[in-house]
Amino acid sequence: MLPRKRGVDAGEVQDLQNKAPRPAHQHKDDPAQMAARAPEIDEDLHSRQLAVYGRETMKRLFGSNVLVSGLQGLGAEIVSLVQPITCTTQKNLVLAGVKSVTLHDDGKVDLWDLSSNFFLSEKDVGQNRAQACVPKLQELNNAVIISSITGDLAKEQLSNFQAQTDNFLINIQAVVFTDISMEKAVEFDDYCHSHQPPIAFIKSEVRGLFGSVFCDFGPDFTVLDVDGEEPHTGIVASISNDNPALVSCVDDERLEFQDGDLVVFSEVHGMTELNDGKPRKIKSARPYSFTLEEDTTSYGTYIRGGIVTQVKPPKVLKFKTLKEAVNEPGEFLMSDFSKFDRPPLLHLAFQALDKFRAELLRFPIAGSADDAQKLIDFAININESLGDNKLEEIDKKLLQHFASGSRAVLNPMAAMFGGIVGQEVVKACSGKFHPLYQFFYFDSVESLPVEPLEPSDLKPENSRYDAQISVFGAKLQKKLEQSKIFMVGSGALGCEFLKNLALMGISCSENGKLTVTDDDVIEKSNLSRQFLFRDWNIGQHKSTVAATAAMAINPKLHVEALQNRASPETENVFNDAFWESLDAVVNALDNVTARMYIDSRCVYFQKPLLESGTLGAKCNTQMVVPHLTENYGASRDPPEKQAPMCTVHSFPHNIDHCLTWARSEFEGLLEKTPTEVNAFLSNPSGYATAARTAGDAQARDQLERVIECLERDKFEDYFANRVKQLTFTFPEDAMTSSGAPFWSAPKRFPRPLEFSSADPSHLNFLLAASILRAETFGIPIPDWAKNPKKLAEAVDKVIVPDFQPKQGVKIETDEKATNLSSASVDDAAIIEELIAKLEAISKTLPTGFHMNPIQFEKNERSYVLRVQKFSGVVLRLRVAEQFFYMQDDDTNFHMDLIAGFANMRARNYSIPEVDKLKAKFIAGRIIPAIATSTAMATGLVCLELYKVLAGGHKVEDYRNTFANLAIPLFSMAEPVPPKTIKHQDMAWTVWDRWTITGNITLRELLEWLKEKGLNAYSISCGTSLLYNSMFPRHKERLDKKVVDVAREVAKVEVPSYGRHLDVVVACEDDDDNDVDIPLVSVYFR
Repeated sequence: MLPRKRGVDAGEVQDLQNKAPRPAHQHKDDPAQMAARAPEIDEDLHSRQLAVYGRETMKRLFGSNVLVSGLQGLGAEIVSLVQPITCTTQKNLVLAGVKSVTLHDDGKVDLWDLSSNFFLSEKDVGQNRAQACVPKLQELNNAVIISSITGDLAKEQLSNFQAQTDNFLINIQAVVFTDISMEKAVEFDDYCHSHQPPIAFIKSEVRGLFGSVFCDFGPDFTVLDVDGEEPHTGIVASISNDNPALVSCVDDERLEFQDGDLVVFSEVHGMTELNDGKPRKIKSARPYSFTLEEDTTSYGTYIRGGIVTQVKPPKVLKFKTLKEAVNEPGEFLMSDFSKFDRPPLLHLAFQALDKFRAELLRFPIAGSADDAQKLIDFAININESLGDNKLEEIDKKLLQHFASGSRAVLNPMAAMFGGIVGQEVVKACSGKFHPLYQFFYFDSVESLPVEPLEPSDLKPENSRYDAQISVFGAKLQKKLEQSKIFMVGSGALGCEFLKNLALMGISCSENGKLTVTDDDVIEKSNLSRQFLFRDWNIGQHKSTVAATAAMAINPKLHVEALQNRASPETENVFNDAFWESLDAVVNALDNVTARMYIDSRCVYFQKPLLESGTLGAKCNTQMVVPHLTENYGASRDPPEKQAPMCTVHSFPHNIDHCLTWARSEFEGLLEKTPTEVNAFLSNPSGYATAARTAGDAQARDQLERVIECLERDKFEDYFANRVKQLTFTFPEDAMTSSGAPFWSAPKRFPRPLEFSSADPSHLNFLLAASILRAETFGIPIPDWAKNPKKLAEAVDKVIVPDFQPKQGVKIETDEKATNLSSASVDDAAIIEELIAKLEAISKTLPTGFHMNPIQFEKNERSYVLRVQKFSGVVLRLRVAEQFFYMQDDDTNFHMDLIAGFANMRARNYSIPEVDKLKAKFIAGRIIPAIATSTAMATGLVCLELYKVLAGGHKVEDYRNTFANLAIPLFSMAEPVPPKTIKHQDMAWTVWDRWTITGNITLRELLEWLKEKGLNAYSISCGTSLLYNSMFPRHKERLDKKVVDVAREVAKVEVPSYGRHLDVVVACEDDDDNDVDIPLVSVYFR
């Protein structure tokens, strides 16, 4: 292993690598053996990344060495994302966790760099860019070796970037160039392409509002996992003896198979020939069936059972060299179908810029018509040389924009492309996800101000914003600095936004202000993707730490950090005056409830809302602009499908069911029941009276659990006795009332487990359960209890009584049932018996005894990822509607017990088991998160922020985006306009609010609406009804002031700083048709 230093010279790294012993057979090492020898993964730190990549991919990343050449804004982003992966590209690489990153740049820091490279400050001006970045980059991930090269780079040096771990080589390596001439790029790429093994070559540029990426991963690159999704599965219901065979699956869930997919079968009874593990191709895929390209006429007759699972074979890609691809680019990766003809033109534009720089040794000057024309001439000449492949028409205006801003590296563009390129580096180093093949071009020219810019407005001012001024002009820059922004949340998205806003100069004047609020604190797992935080910040408030770090990036940032949750309870903090002062709101949230609340406030105060979210490699952005677009809450998603209670408790057929049951048992055993015990012990007579009063099956079950808690626990109860009772009630040959087999798909017939202290899984479950049970009783845990051998000896001495199934036990099978407790005619008598038993037990307890309930560490949240409306079709994806976010503590035995519960349950039902980490992801509903998709999302949002703050843009200028970096897929479209409601000669949308001035009465309000042709029949304030025409007594209120009725009926007290009262009015037209009208605000002061 190489020693870990805060920053070492590249020559030292190579010397250390050369000195490491390298066996002759190292190139032939089995990948599994290599991964096994890779460094251990800190699962607390990298838990969200592990949920995306998995252990094997993370181990490959930890053994990878990457070179990033060009340390302007784009290079910085890439590097930082690769160090856990490396500046935007650098940041992304370092955050991803590669083994080493080498920075190359022979240029010196100037003021233009400060618009996009967040590692640099004014004191770095004049220093070498690479060397100036090393110290701050190292802070992101001290486990990554950071080194620098400051002179010329020779192609032979590229072979140094060979991944090496513990004396063996992993043949994965990558080099990234962000500022290189085409001639030199072709030379380097040819070398990388022909090298053995090939070196992944990535060339990316950001030029103003234009960007490009080119990837060449060699002549034969193997993609191990194309999309990173879990293989799709289905539960077989029937298979025909035909050619081709028809396979039908249960209608529990729709199948996700596609024609041409490969699948394998298992657990098929009867047609056992399909259980051979051989991948089979399917066709005619439908929601609940497909055909198999196989003749099954001679196979056995299908009886029952069967699981069909998708097989994801590796995919081999053959990349062209840059030299070949420039002339024959093939299909470009599209992002915006409204710009279908744009990629070929930008392919030409970047070549023309290379020619311009090669001949004039500089970039075009911003606003220079002569320089723009020279670049256009280069483009025309290149186009003419293409023969039959030349473009029929060249958009000269677009090339003028391209030329004018070409020197600038804008932060939002760097963030976006840093995310894309950072992800491509991960793909090159791991084989995880499908690489970008091979060119990608993007522009956001619609972000420019709608008014033409004068050349004088583009001149540099010798400030850190000169790069941005060269694109947008000094007037817009001043608007940015004076803007008042409210950012809600300062986690992963929030950190990226704060960095972007500081570099853009948002709220960086005395007249501007950025307010950021977040009530959360920093945890260890945040450090792998929330790059403004360090390990010494754990436990501190996110908003305070993030704001302080952002001010270090730009000391002129005028930011206030709050720890308030934005909600109805804090409207005294975020009051009317606060909202009315804002120019825009940026959401950096992780839950639907908060998103909906912020959206409602933005609609009410008519403020632009910039919304975004991520899920693993996916991200989305949504622009909410007053009167132009629909609001975030304009449409609702259906609720997430929940497994029926009877399935979870008696008939599970996948590991998710087992883990849901495990969570329920954990809470019942360690939290709810001990709480009930304490309730009884604190007031025995009152508790008994309540049980007698209830007198139902639920009260009876509760008493039984309390008594059980005060006696003893059994492994056999969960995994043997309950199963024996279930199979006694429903034997394997049981039939339903319709004559069908009871144990037909999706039900799985269970088998009881026999405890064995020789089985580590049994023992580990018992260890976790015993320790946590002891904690609830306040029993000290002896040291020997954590010794498996001694624990096994103690357990083997326990005598477990035989279990006899009971006749007449009712087990719920109705999927619509919400209560599993079975009623009995003897409930009252049983309750009396249980109360007597409970009182007798309580007398044996020490005086003052109480239990210690254990709460599973959680934080209920919701999360949403939306695929925006595109081409008139609504495509919305919501994930983990309500999940339990677990703290970073794997030493408290919580997950050990839940994983043990679930896996023993899975064994009962022959369901594949999962390890503790996978159990944590599923049971804790951990949201997968990586820095690359976060960087891309925030970059896209900030491109929209230019439009919002400039003003005057039409709806077609804005963009909503859905992207999946894994595939990769980029889908951009203009937002959907708000729904318009029309009545007579009036029209309004959700953005409109009707106001009436004066301290009016209810009658005057009704008359005011009548003048608009509306007959109001109901007026409400909050949840209270102020007036309804159907209630005669309400007519007595008509001559009272609206505000007085609200004060009397709704108990509403308008604070002293408030001037109005909002009421909701239900109206009809003269034809008795309901008309939805806007909110009505009565300004009585």
